[in-house]
Amino acid sequence: MLLELADRAWYDGAELVIERDGRRIRVVVGPKPFERLDSVYVAAGPFLRGLGESVRYRGDRRELEIRTPEQAVASPTPFVATVSPAPRVVFTPEPVATPRPVWSGSPLPRRTPLANPP
Repeated sequence: MLLELADRAWYDGAELVIERDGRRIRVVVGPKPFERLDSVYVAAGPFLRGLGESVRYRGDRRELEIRTPEQAVASPTPFVATVSPAPRVVFTPEPVATPRPVWSGSPLPRRTPLANPP
């Protein structure tokens, strides 16, 4: 769960370091760190509060309520294409028409018979 809220997470010796929006939280996970980051279990409340989240546990429902501070959302500026890009150089050669054959030498006999006139 913490990895989904973090920008970066890594081991620094025996400490797990989680960073988001310039805030870093460190916790000692033991003398030997685990192989995978998602296999470490830590108390979520102090970590989330350190990242700037609002955390409340409701024991009657067994729920952990996490609220992220509101952030301003702005739409992107519209795209204005004032400068058109220059045409690209094409490396494919232009197709050339096949030249017609030029016969030289003696003519060859016909292969198809001609109709016999009456």
